[in-house]
Amino acid sequence: MRRYGFHGLSYEYIARRLPEHAPHAAKAVVAHLGSGASLCALKDGRSVESTMGFTAVDGLPMGTRTGALDPGVVLYLLQERGYDARAIEKLLYKQSGLLGVSGVSNDMRDLLESDDPDAAEAVELFVYHVGKHVAALASALQGLDALVFTAGIGENASVVRERVCRRLEWLGVRLDPEANRRAGPRLSTEDSPVSAWAIPTDEELMIALHVRDCLRPAGGSPSPRPVFNLGDSHVAAA
Repeated sequence: MRRYGFHGLSYEYIARRLPEHAPHAAKAVVAHLGSGASLCALKDGRSVESTMGFTAVDGLPMGTRTGALDPGVVLYLLQERGYDARAIEKLLYKQSGLLGVSGVSNDMRDLLESDDPDAAEAVELFVYHVGKHVAALASALQGLDALVFTAGIGENASVVRERVCRRLEWLGVRLDPEANRRAGPRLSTEDSPVSAWAIPTDEELMIALHVRDCLRPAGGSPSPRPVFNLGDSHVAAA
């Protein structure tokens, strides 16, 4: 079994764009936060760690997916609660995460607008895990120069970005509230030891570039295609 990691197209795009904004950011954590959510540690533009693993259910709690889960929970559901494999699959992928905790919605916009305390708990859980995993990836990188938010929540939910950055002040992130309200691209103050950014991703563009390379006549020069190293496996960013 190998850890694969997901959102590779998104991280490849950010790896290409980040040097335009922060040319000296050799160690960066990119937060792809959407209905599916993960974090990736980039060192010199190459992935060295990801919060996702063998499947896309690992890591952060997501819109309807659990994120990281004690394997004993699955055994408990099988042995004590009478779940079968199909029921567990549905629970892990379709009924958990923000939806499962809040009982309101899997959409962060709905949760931020809701007065339901369970919705607030789901948002706080999400922010907590993003902050925790950023710190873990900073440890994997042995330092941090930049934090990048992208995807639906990362690009549009200023409240989530603010809460995550506040949690990471100890790590050197100094948020500029006005820049965060404008969605950046720079979110941090100029003197922030760790810069923070909001950079829209473009997975469709990366697909197009890879298709172009596949269709290029023999002997043509392909687009630069970095190899992502996710844990113990080396896979192309596709």
